[in-house]
Amino acid sequence: MDSIKIKQTVIEKYGEIAKQSTKQNLSSCCGSGSCSTVDYAIFSENYDSLSGYVPEADLGLGCGLPTEFAEIKQGDTVVDLGSGAGNDCFVARALTGEGGKVIGIDMTEEMIEIARNNAEKLGFNNVEFRYGDIEKIPISNNRADVVVSNCVFNLVPDKRKAFQETFRILKPKGHFSISDVVLIGTLPESIISASEMYVGCVSGALQKSEYMSIIEDVGFKNIKIQKEKVIALPDDILSDYLTPQQIDEYKKSGAGIFSITVYAEKPDSNCKPGAGCC
Repeated sequence: MDSIKIKQTVIEKYGEIAKQSTKQNLSSCCGSGSCSTVDYAIFSENYDSLSGYVPEADLGLGCGLPTEFAEIKQGDTVVDLGSGAGNDCFVARALTGEGGKVIGIDMTEEMIEIARNNAEKLGFNNVEFRYGDIEKIPISNNRADVVVSNCVFNLVPDKRKAFQETFRILKPKGHFSISDVVLIGTLPESIISASEMYVGCVSGALQKSEYMSIIEDVGFKNIKIQKEKVIALPDDILSDYLTPQQIDEYKKSGAGIFSITVYAEKPDSNCKPGAGCC
């Protein structure tokens, strides 16, 4: 699919998910009420131990706990890219406090509406949700102390542009903590080409080495992986795309799907040419 079709697919699927309850999303076999797509619960992490966690805002769509590793301080301005129903924003608010600011960005209008309603119910005046594309973030230069994102960059067609935009909105010495899905080795073509798997965060994922190279090329420094875990897709999901023989070959191939949480800093210096911030 071209980038326009990919974005439309993502918007449509997450719009469907937004209309369901958290219980429906987590209890259905695939998170969106249809077994033809990936089970989001396979990727999601448990937020129960994190301060500021709001269960109603957790649709089980993440693949990590970026706010746990983001080193957010009191008074920070935090931007969550792909904020969904507001889950990570509300955790970030507990860390940045009343003196801080949290801005969530999402390109699905239904998600923005849910997030705003959640913030209003909670009486949070320093949490804001904006409709926008993270390839063109609706935030001014050098605005954020911290950027977080949870299983979203893999859904973006132009990941380099998304990281350039992240670089642009961060203040010098600012940093990000992003949880995402990456690949090691080659996945079967039938998985890579399936649009449902794209929305399920698999076929839009890059090779881990390429992903890390983009972050470095954009100009980020002190890059490190804060957490990494393997994602094991059950046979009943793989069987939608592969024959039993192909499943066996895939498992023996050494290829794999991983959830990683990556940290990187914007240097305290002039912009690097081509980084998108000049």
